[in-house]
Amino acid sequence: MEFIQTHWQEITGAILGLIYIYYEYKADIKMWPTGILMSIFYVYVFVVSQFYAFAGIYIYYIGAQIYGWHKWSRGTKSEEPLVRTPRKLYLPLSITAIILFLILLYVLLHFGGSEVAWADAFLTALGIVAIWMLAQKYVEQWLPLIVSNFASIFIFAWQGLYPTSIMYAAYSVISIFGYLNWMKMAREAKEK
Repeated sequence: MEFIQTHWQEITGAILGLIYIYYEYKADIKMWPTGILMSIFYVYVFVVSQFYAFAGIYIYYIGAQIYGWHKWSRGTKSEEPLVRTPRKLYLPLSITAIILFLILLYVLLHFGGSEVAWADAFLTALGIVAIWMLAQKYVEQWLPLIVSNFASIFIFAWQGLYPTSIMYAAYSVISIFGYLNWMKMAREAKEK
């Protein structure tokens, strides 16, 4: 009972996170408001746990989720099908992730005082790229998430964030099935 009393923000965030990933799997617009609520809880959790870049990414997620919600809600935009990421974007997205990683790592090592700077910067860079891809309805947005989710299981368990680690274990499995499901939905939309 004491664990619940001292970790209720993390538990609430994890529950909202599981609801969010379910909606994302379904490509349901309800993922956006659910993600905003989850992000609010996780900003607090990650600041307290010294995952400063990850706290920052959840602040970014709030803005990105508002953007995604707006983009998916606009008239016919919400009815646009899921699409494959154009191949011409692979290199720019990869370079963006690397640059974000290096910038975040520099900031965290020199100004953040975080003990988990490398992991924090890596997870955050992948997350920033993935959520932008999600807002564009790109099927491959799941790929950086799969990598990030699997790494997160161990990183958050190591830091004692057990509800979050469990959430990311579920995310890891759902991400694989989400990728396959989105590929199927994109293929079906293309065949129509």
